Amino acid sequence: MLQLYKSHSMRTLASTEEAYQLCRQITAKYAKTFYLGTLLMSQTKRKAIWAIYAWCRRTDELVDGSVAAITTPETLERWEQQLESIFAGSPVDDSDVALVDTLQRFPMDIQPFRDMIAGQRMDLYRSRYETFEELLLYCYRVAGTVGLMSTSVMGVDTSQYTAPWNQDREIYIPKEEAIALGIANQLTNILRDVGEDANRGRIYIPLEELALFNYTEQDLLQGVCDRRWCELMRFQIQRARKFYTQAEMGISALSTDARWPIWAALMLYRQILDAIERNRYDVFRKRAYVSTPGKLLCLPLAWMKAQVF
Repeated sequence: MLQLYKSHSMRTLASTEEAYQLCRQITAKYAKTFYLGTLLMSQTKRKAIWAIYAWCRRTDELVDGSVAAITTPETLERWEQQLESIFAGSPVDDSDVALVDTLQRFPMDIQPFRDMIAGQRMDLYRSRYETFEELLLYCYRVAGTVGLMSTSVMGVDTSQYTAPWNQDREIYIPKEEAIALGIANQLTNILRDVGEDANRGRIYIPLEELALFNYTEQDLLQGVCDRRWCELMRFQIQRARKFYTQAEMGISALSTDARWPIWAALMLYRQILDAIERNRYDVFRKRAYVSTPGKLLCLPLAWMKAQVF
């Protein structure tokens, strides 16, 4: 999928519309549940989220995809330079064209993008996390940042600030809640993908929490699914759900047209945790996913929540 660092000076880059279609295809292929949520957005916001997702996916591919074996700190340095070029309005690759257009429509801070690259650097040299505090930093960098990027697109509801008695109030932007949603999603990914990560020699569940439940690294690498593992997973799932609850508290501050898709995305992704429970926490041999009927049933409830909360 990636064609990094190749000079494009000899050819014309994709048109803006072609670039957005490329980003749509990337999102639909690699983030089916997330993609469904974007279809509930206005066309302009939907396309912007696709552009952001495509950049994030390409960044992640550097350490988790087909080019991971040849990725070095210098690779990520060049990728950050390409990011600087995008923010300067000079796209390098086809999908960059869409992100340049998105940044013109929805001005954003470059720092969350830089932070995400820093998260990929962590994956280059770390395959274990001793404490949850260490893991939390990683989760912020690779996923909480997405919440910050997306908030710029979603926008906030300013109608309550038009009254004379509210005009001096500072407009509330739910940044912490946006970060919490990204972290909740990443924790969900970690729990769903324990088996896949173990096959690559990676353990994201904090080692001190493995020890707390008398469960060893070797147990995890061998896919031992016993009482200790189930208790450990219950603990992990409970914490992930707390981050989803924190994220819920910020949705009402978003613009009205953003609330339904965000509620839907949150509820759909949180259902993966339910699927893990239905599989009796066996993430080594069973893939936790939300069925198509389950996704469709979620949408009316998400719409209702968007009207009430």
